[in-house]
Amino acid sequence: MKKLLITGGARLSGTVRIHGAKNSVLPVLAACCLCTSPCVLHNCPDIEDVRTALAILESLGCKTRREGSTLCIDASGLSKFRVEKRLAGKMRSSILFLGALLARCGKAELALPGGCPLGERPIDLHVKSLAKLGARFRFEKGILQAAWRERRDGDIFLSIPSVGATENLLLACALMNGTVTLHGAAREPEITDLIGFLRAAGADIRGAGSGDITIRGVKKLHGATYTILPDRIETATYLCMAAGCGGEVELQRCDGRLLAPVIERLREAGCEINCDGSEIALKSSGKLTAVSPVTTAPYPGFPTDAQAILMAAVLRAKGESVFQETVFERRFLHVPELQKLGADIVLSGKTARVRGVAHLHGAMLRAEDLRGAAALITAGLLAEGESEVLGLSHLARGYENLEQNLKNLGAAIKSVDIPAPFVYNT
Repeated sequence: MKKLLITGGARLSGTVRIHGAKNSVLPVLAACCLCTSPCVLHNCPDIEDVRTALAILESLGCKTRREGSTLCIDASGLSKFRVEKRLAGKMRSSILFLGALLARCGKAELALPGGCPLGERPIDLHVKSLAKLGARFRFEKGILQAAWRERRDGDIFLSIPSVGATENLLLACALMNGTVTLHGAAREPEITDLIGFLRAAGADIRGAGSGDITIRGVKKLHGATYTILPDRIETATYLCMAAGCGGEVELQRCDGRLLAPVIERLREAGCEINCDGSEIALKSSGKLTAVSPVTTAPYPGFPTDAQAILMAAVLRAKGESVFQETVFERRFLHVPELQKLGADIVLSGKTARVRGVAHLHGAMLRAEDLRGAAALITAGLLAEGESEVLGLSHLARGYENLEQNLKNLGAAIKSVDIPAPFVYNT
């Protein structure tokens, strides 16, 4: 096991190349199950969740190969419909193999998905929607079993714009004999990317980027070559870190249009940000002012994944910033850790009020989730003295080369081994 040692106070300056989106490549990898010939995916991050998805594909009988940031997936030999419990429990996106295996094999079995402990993330909407299309379900001893009783087309109305449910329905319906229209579908860029891949593989899907998506089933999908879109949350992470620390940072291979709410708040805080094609340049004095209230919401609203990171960036800002979390009830796991640094944060239900302080001091911190880990690192970069951040297994699920990129920007950060507990012989 490792921990990060951070000595705060350094300004960040330099260039970072953004990787492909974690939340895009994972559903696209599940979608490869539907293809009868090899797929080539460019711009794929080398992170733990992607490695887990590849392990799932291999356990199902697929062949996978990585060449740099390119993944080659051959699902022609897929022969199993059961996702092993040890793999399903590692990440939330394992649930996407439900729709993919239903489409390819007509049945699926998997344990409830794992991931960050952000509270209730029920799959009821996935199950109810697929049941309306003719799937039947059984849940025994922690295992969800699904199979088609019949395949029906028609309209599906989602009560909330669930990203996972939208993705599962897209996967399950791509090979159906009929037409399904999703109403109230999620509009995230990652949904649009999944549809882009499916269409490249021969799917007939209309309405990407809107709340109404129509899927006309086709008999089969062929392989496709596709490039994954840039990771908007990784982009937000480096922007927030540079904003809080001060400095000049240029991000390459990114898309500022996907991050409008975050960029708007950072400009309010006093940063100069220029977006030019696939590049974003940020200048910050490090002396920020409070931002207007942040309320997380589905796209195109403020992304819940960026909430903790922006909160860390404004811990020393002049005035009070208010954060309201509406997506996950346990998205404030990072707050008690930030308070160890001297942050002035008052929690009340789903709302956190952050009053800027003049100084933060180093402390020992433990991350409880992926984006919380990024927030603690951000705060450690702002604090005076040395901070230690534990719980790095969460970080490995979503960021590639974060430590090295920060070193290249001038941060004083390094990972060290945590000594094993000493045991006396008796």
